[in-house]
Amino acid sequence: MDGIIIIDKPSGPTSAEIVRRVKSRLGKRVRVGHLGTLDPFATGVLPVLVGEGTKLAPFLQEGEKEYEGMIALGVETDTLDRTGEVVRTVAVPALEAERLAQVAAQFTGEIEQTPPIFSAIKREGTPLHRLARRGDEVEAPPPRRVRIMRLELEADDARSLRIRVVCSPGMYVRSLARDIGLALGSAAHLGELRRVRNGSFTIGQAQPLERVIAAMEAGTDAGLIGLRQAMQDAPEVEVDAATERRLRHGDSRALDGLAPTGAKLFKVIARGELAAIANTTSRVTATIARIFGDGPAP
Repeated sequence: MDGIIIIDKPSGPTSAEIVRRVKSRLGKRVRVGHLGTLDPFATGVLPVLVGEGTKLAPFLQEGEKEYEGMIALGVETDTLDRTGEVVRTVAVPALEAERLAQVAAQFTGEIEQTPPIFSAIKREGTPLHRLARRGDEVEAPPPRRVRIMRLELEADDARSLRIRVVCSPGMYVRSLARDIGLALGSAAHLGELRRVRNGSFTIGQAQPLERVIAAMEAGTDAGLIGLRQAMQDAPEVEVDAATERRLRHGDSRALDGLAPTGAKLFKVIARGELAAIANTTSRVTATIARIFGDGPAP
């Protein structure tokens, strides 16, 4: 089994636990990973990479993310979400539509954001959330530049907002919730979060975890997206058996003259399947970025 399964992650388990549950049905020899960690309380699109699909991670992890959620106002927590301990309470102002539009515009575009202390960012090899949970004093991570392509805020009631955001990888919605609260002259934490898109993968493709597990136990493909289909936006070049053999021996010169004009990456198709992904270096040359499948071509 090689490809990607889009799981609608439930609230509760970590993204790593989802991977462990899938791997336990496939066996120790099958590689399994995921794209884009979701916090335990969050739900939604979690692409799980299986077998040769794990080789796609470097080419898919930079895709846009889209989220829907709820920001609870007046209270900030140490984790910046509903699972944490309260660290600050502040009055909530009137949530006027004009003011919310101004705040949304303030955070749209390239912004500087300080990630949460309770995060997977590592310090000397240890995730910050582990240090924080065992009571160590943890300094906030340094700010980073992130990009928000679209941000919509709407009053849900007198003390909460509905949020929809399209953003770059590495943007923390929990930090955004905190900063929106500050911009409104209040405090805030993230009450709900659902990822509805990860790159080209959408919630419409996602399946409940239990359905995926049941399909695996029944010996079916569990809605697997094949390697060739996973990078649907990348152009394709089909090659013959002789060219495939050269590629599998590491000879990038086999791609001379095949690189599509204007493409940064392209898929090399052999015998109807994805054989390689190549980086375009010029209009006529390219380098092998990744080979799929084991051993030389027949």
